[in-house]
Amino acid sequence: MADLFASGRVIDLILALVVVETIALALAGRMPALAGRLPPLRRLLPNLAAGACLLVAVRAALVGADWVWVAASLFAALMAHVADLLTRLTSRTVKSSGQHPTIAQ
Repeated sequence: MADLFASGRVIDLILALVVVETIALALAGRMPALAGRLPPLRRLLPNLAAGACLLVAVRAALVGADWVWVAASLFAALMAHVADLLTRLTSRTVKSSGQHPTIAQ
């Protein structure tokens, strides 16, 4: 078990689960029974990307990678997080104004 963490493979497994989750959400969004209940995948991708970048940063730290890789992964996570926030704020503004997204921009 210690080797699983020391080698960073535990993060590889979690990243694989994130990929599976993304695929499942994409497929579920196409199902008529769930289509109206789930947000579009394009609105979920920045959040998933931010989490994946944080996982990559943890993996880099676990395996003793150069600090530049950890910092780059954290910066990528920050950019994905900002994109997620902008997506959410834009979505709320459009909903509260009652305008169509293309009209609001």
